[in-house]
Amino acid sequence: MEFQTRSLSPQESRVVLALTEQGRRDATREEIIRLLGSTPKAADAVIKGLRKKGWLERATWGKYLLVPPDQGPDALGDSNLLALASRVADPYYIGFGTAAAHYGLTTQHRNVVVLVTPSKLRSRNVGEARLKIVHQAQKKFFGFEPVDVFGQRVMMSDREKTALDCIDHPELAGGVGEAAAIFANASRRFDWTKAATYIDRFASSPLAHRVGWLLDHVKADVPQDVRAHLLDLAARTRKTWLGRDPARARAEDPIGFNETWRLFVNVSAEELSGSVGLGQRRTIRNDR
Repeated sequence: MEFQTRSLSPQESRVVLALTEQGRRDATREEIIRLLGSTPKAADAVIKGLRKKGWLERATWGKYLLVPPDQGPDALGDSNLLALASRVADPYYIGFGTAAAHYGLTTQHRNVVVLVTPSKLRSRNVGEARLKIVHQAQKKFFGFEPVDVFGQRVMMSDREKTALDCIDHPELAGGVGEAAAIFANASRRFDWTKAATYIDRFASSPLAHRVGWLLDHVKADVPQDVRAHLLDLAARTRKTWLGRDPARARAEDPIGFNETWRLFVNVSAEELSGSVGLGQRRTIRNDR
């Protein structure tokens, strides 16, 4: 095997070849020390060399991601950034705007990877991206599964949880307007039974009001029993708002109060114009 632009010393080659032959995509500092059979100081020098040459990328202290030989020197793309992020916390899931982009629910370019975990960690840089750590309450830490991202196994919120998370915290999705568009795009492929169960598990009364209003706004094709359930939840809980708290900051020309969902939409019609009717299923006409 020829290592051209990323040439290796004998010790560096030993690490890369061993991990590659084992089908490994990551390794810890302790594993590399054992693999080399050397002192920690000598192993650290090898790790430093591999990082400098682009063979290893540090995910967090003592944990490294291997950039495989077949990917070349420019391999640190979006897929590896997600893999790097996945090594930072356990348990975790990739969510909000990052998951929405993965599912094609948004066209916004994002240079921030959102990682959700109940662990108390600080946000940091990962590769060339910013890793935003979101500390989520245990009751909301559900609705994720392993997905394959170009050969990398990453835990990510599913389509339903992604959309609901974005409504719950639109600031992590690009704002209310973008969260509404994400919800509209996701709703066309929703498992509505699962979505209704998720809303109940959130145990957040404002979420039912907001989801209900957005269902009508985007004209989602929602089963009547799900809509009825949301109406019941909205009727039994106090009035709330979408957007900023109107008692603190009133939006310019807000849409206003909706009696059906007992919701003050503190967002302008212009900000939500891109998602009006976006949840309707498209039909292909054949005029021949």
